Amino acid sequence: MKNTRTVSVQEAVQAITSGSHVFIHSVAAAPQALVQGMVERADRLKNVRLYHIHTEGAAEYARPEYKDVFHDNSFFVGANVRDAVRENRADYIPVLLSDLGSLFRQGIVPLDVALISVSKPDQNGYMSLGVSVDVSLAALRAAKIVIAQVNSYMPHTHGDGIVHLRDIDYLVECNEPLPVAAYPAPNETELAVGAQIAALIPDGATLQLGIGGLPNAVLQSLGSHKNLGVHTEMFSDGLIPLLESGVVNNSQKAILAGLTVSSFLFGSKDLYDFVDHHPAIVMKEMSWVNDPYNIARNPRVVAINSAIEVDLTGQVCADSIGQRMYSGVGGQADFIFGAAHSAGGFPIIAMTSRTHKGVSKISPTLRLGAGVTVTRAHIHWVVTEFGAVNLQGKNLRERAELLISIAHPEDREMLEKAAWERWGTTMVAVAN
Repeated sequence: MKNTRTVSVQEAVQAITSGSHVFIHSVAAAPQALVQGMVERADRLKNVRLYHIHTEGAAEYARPEYKDVFHDNSFFVGANVRDAVRENRADYIPVLLSDLGSLFRQGIVPLDVALISVSKPDQNGYMSLGVSVDVSLAALRAAKIVIAQVNSYMPHTHGDGIVHLRDIDYLVECNEPLPVAAYPAPNETELAVGAQIAALIPDGATLQLGIGGLPNAVLQSLGSHKNLGVHTEMFSDGLIPLLESGVVNNSQKAILAGLTVSSFLFGSKDLYDFVDHHPAIVMKEMSWVNDPYNIARNPRVVAINSAIEVDLTGQVCADSIGQRMYSGVGGQADFIFGAAHSAGGFPIIAMTSRTHKGVSKISPTLRLGAGVTVTRAHIHWVVTEFGAVNLQGKNLRERAELLISIAHPEDREMLEKAAWERWGTTMVAVAN
């Protein structure tokens, strides 16, 4: 049991010394005051190794002038450290999110200090990790020293993320609004993709989907569905209307029936207010949520994930643009596998046919150095605004023809030429 001390930011971050291995709480829960306090001690530090998945905030520790002070290691590369990774001032550690907690628990990635953010303690000293339980609970349990920023803006969520004052070494009181995400309304192309996907989803399905334009387009297309459930690593505001209308009621799930299950949240202040003390939303550790065997226990799991590019054989790259890291493996492979083994379930790779710069996302081959996030052996449905095709059980030439059929019309001739050059025979007619 720890002897909790309430101290200032400046006092708390003195626990970080040269050579420390420091974890930073995830996404909107990144404790901005503690991170800033750590950076302000830069002139007294050297070789501090930082670990985190995507975080929100300025991430000043990744600036060039701190390259000898802080070495950033991301398990999922966010926008605030993307330049540092590209310029080799920071690094990416590939790992399935279902496995990440075990790196901390087994000491494979040792942690000296965990910087976390929590809700205000109740009368019994209990607090919540709020919007991000994910891998942060495992980091908190593994770290030698835990520094918590108590923030009245942090919602109290139910589930695994309940911690007690006795779990904390240093408590810092600092109230500041959580970072928010303002997603524009889905555009016409995204809505077309969403409609294609909604047509595949049966009533009673359990959904996994992320945040952004495409997931919101899918959610907007589900208003006439019935008895949907949610078991997902993350969600945002787009889910709220379906929860309020009863379209999502989680009644058909086999595990945690009646409850919406997630691991972290990111969205607007309205989302954070919505989940505060919500009795039917449960935040669980990512090692449990993303465990493919837990995913597969629910019936009719439909896992919807995106891609940077898909080649003509069905290989999916979702983490890099060629050799340049963009994000990370994340939980995509976990949910692809879990949905494929769910009774009546299936995974979907959803994307617009082209990037915003007009480049085809269906490519003859993945770019040089691109990571294979999902192998051609795991792929099932691929959906664009031009259609939905199922590659399961199809040979390579059949896959190429199916994928070409949902590419942008102006890109199909280029793809057909590449397919001819690769296989050297007439393409096979395939019934969708």
